[in-house]
Order: sequence, then structure tokens, then C-alpha cells
Amino acid sequence: QVQLVESGGGLVQAGGSLRLSCAASGRTFSSYVSGWFRQAPGKEREFVAAISWSGGSTNYANSVKGRFTISRDNAKNTVYLQMNSLKPEDTAVYYCAASTQGLGSSGYDYWGQGTQVTVSS
Repeated sequence: QVQLVESGGGLVQAGGSLRLSCAASGRTFSSYVSGWFRQAPGKEREFVAAISWSGGSTNYANSVKGRFTISRDNAKNTVYLQMNSLKPEDTAVYYCAASTQGLGSSGYDYWGQGTQVTVSS
């Protein structure tokens, strides 16, 4: 069992940066693929980024490539999402998730409660 708690969301101007954190509980967290997803009002949840259990492999949605960076610190049971050059269209609730499968956008077994990110123009 893995429990996930996101933090770090907030209000930022376009062009600014935020770093989201996802703190995990559970002894086997380091064996999970970790991912970030987001859901904007009136839209479906979409994949943002994923990182392998070792941190050696990552996968990003085209919409965030070059602007967002996913990383993890297994010693701290924490996954991060560094978001730079933020745009108003990045506004959404961001969710952390954990999976025993690959770096894709499906197969996630555990989810956090979400943290709101709002980017003003």
C-alpha cells in the first residue's frame, strides 16, 4: 500500500516557476514508477510526466517537454515536478500517482488528493 500527498501548488504569473512535491508512505515506494497527471476544469485528466523507480528513465507529455522536469529522491520517499516557463494553460489540479507498470499514462494504482496550480496571464 502506498499513500501519496502532494504539496507546492499555488498561484503564479505566466513565465514563472513552481516545484511540486509528492511525499509517499510505504516501504516499497522506491519500487514504483511515479507519475504526475493534471486535470483542468471541464477537461479529462491528462498525463504530464513519469519517472522510473531508479530515476534513470523519464517520460513527458509533449505539452510540457523542455519546461517541466520530474525527479525523485527515494531516500526521502519524495517525487518532484519542477515546472518552469508556466503558461495559463498549465492551470489545473496536479496529481501524483504510483504504478508497478511502465512509464506510460495508464496502470497507476495509487493516487494523491491533488494540489491546485493556477497560472495567471
